[in-house]
Amino acid sequence: MKATWNGTVIASSDATIVVGGNHYFPPDSIEKEHFLPSKKHTECPWKGTASYFHIEVADKINRNAAWTYHNPKPATNHIKDYIAFWKGIQVSS
Repeated sequence: MKATWNGTVIASSDATIVVGGNHYFPPDSIEKEHFLPSKKHTECPWKGTASYFHIEVADKINRNAAWTYHNPKPATNHIKDYIAFWKGIQVSS
């Protein structure tokens, strides 16, 4: 699977985990230079607290377009620190 935004691959892996229809990419599969920390957090009743990243490619920023669970609830511990995408980021095989 590949995650692409603004013509650039920002993550690539053969080992994504699908949860809730989203592909979660292993932390070592992302191109870290495109990920900026965000202060945004949301709460999922069955996964826990999500932390977000802004994605930056070619001086354009897609705010809060990726998220991860640093301390997921026990039922979703298998996606700890894996990253998922939305807001126009294309995830394809």
